[in-house]
Amino acid sequence: MDNFTFYNPTKLIFGKDQLEQLKNEVPQYGKKVLLVYGGGSIKRNGLYDSVMDTLKETGAEVFELSGVEPNPRLSTVHKGVKICKEEGIEFLLAVGGGSVIDCTKAIAAGAKYDGDAWDLVTKKAFATEALPFGTVLTLAATGSEMNAGSVITNWETNEKYGWGSPVTFPKFSILDPVNTFTVPKDQTIYGIVDMMSHVFEHYFHLTENTEFQDRMCESLLLTVMETAPKLLEDLENYEYRATILYSGTMALNGILNMGYRGDWATHNIEHAVSAVYDIPHGGGLAILFPNWMKHNLKVKPERFKKMAVRVFGVNPEGKTDEEAGLEGIEKLREFWNSIGAPSRLADYDIDDSKLELMADKAMANGEFGNFAKMNKDDVQEIYRMSL
Repeated sequence: MDNFTFYNPTKLIFGKDQLEQLKNEVPQYGKKVLLVYGGGSIKRNGLYDSVMDTLKETGAEVFELSGVEPNPRLSTVHKGVKICKEEGIEFLLAVGGGSVIDCTKAIAAGAKYDGDAWDLVTKKAFATEALPFGTVLTLAATGSEMNAGSVITNWETNEKYGWGSPVTFPKFSILDPVNTFTVPKDQTIYGIVDMMSHVFEHYFHLTENTEFQDRMCESLLLTVMETAPKLLEDLENYEYRATILYSGTMALNGILNMGYRGDWATHNIEHAVSAVYDIPHGGGLAILFPNWMKHNLKVKPERFKKMAVRVFGVNPEGKTDEEAGLEGIEKLREFWNSIGAPSRLADYDIDDSKLELMADKAMANGEFGNFAKMNKDDVQEIYRMSL
C-alpha cells in the first residue's frame, strides 16, 4: 500500500424527502443562484418546480442554464461562465446527472478564471478557485456528486478530456432515490456499467498489499450485479434505486482507492470514441472494457484470476491464472449483455473508418495507463477487437 492523504469535503445528504435541506445549505453561500440542468426531464417529473419553490423560500434570485448535453460541451460551459460573470452569481446548483454536474464544475472554475475555461480542462492552467456549488442528483452513474473530477467535450475540435481540482468538490449533494425513478431503462443500464467500470479502473493496479481495498471493490461489484437485474425489472423500487444510487457514489469518491493508483486507460480510450461519435459514455465502456482486459490479461494474470474467482464465481481448479482470468472476463461480458448493454461498436453504427482518428485523440497527451501503458498500436487493437 502506498502512502496517501484522503480528502473529500462534500457533505452527502441521502434519502427520501431531503430536498428541504436546500433551505439550510444554499443561504450559506449567497442569494444569486445559477440553476444548471439538462433537458426537460426535471420539468416533466416535477423536480424543477420543487427546486424552484424551495429556492424561492430562501429568498434566492435564480438564473437558469438549461440544455446541458449528455457529453457536456465547452460551448455550454462558456454560456454558464458568461452568466456568472455578467450577473454576479454567488452559488451554482446542478440538478441532474453526472453531465450536468461536470458542466457545473467547469462553469464554477471558469467563472473565477481570467481566460478560457478550456485552458483548465486541457491543463494549460490549474483551477485555484471556483464559485461554490451544490448538486441535486437524478442519475446513478458517474460519482461526480462526491468528487472533484469533470469531463468536458470540445465538439468543434472533437476533443474530450477529464480534469479536476481540489476546488471543484461540491459543497453538498442531495441524493434522493425517488428522483431517479423516472430514469429510462437504457440510461439506468449505462449508469450501472459506468459505476462498475470505475471500480474496475481502481481494481487493476500494480500496488501490493491492498487486500482491504480489493475486498471493498469486490463487494461493491457483487452488490451492483445482484441488484441491477432486479432494478431493471422494477424501475420504481425505492430499495433497489437506493442501493444503486449509493453504489455509484461510493465507486468514485476516493474511498475505494486509498493507498494505490488505478489504471484509467479505458476511460481515456472511450472518451476518444464519444468525442468523435457522441455515443453514451456507459455504452462505450461496456463495449471497450472487456477488450481492454483481454488485451492486458498477460500483464498480471493473477489479478484477473482474483477478480474472476471472487466476483464472477469462476472455479480456478485445473486452470492457469490466464485461463481463469479469461473466464472471468467472459462472465463480465455475459453479465453486461444480460442487462442489455451494448457489446460492439457496430451497435452504434461505428465501423473502422475512424479508428486512427480516435486513436490519435486518445494519444493526445502521450502514452497512458497505470496498470499497462497504452500506445497508439494498443489503442487501435482494442478498437479493432471492439468492432
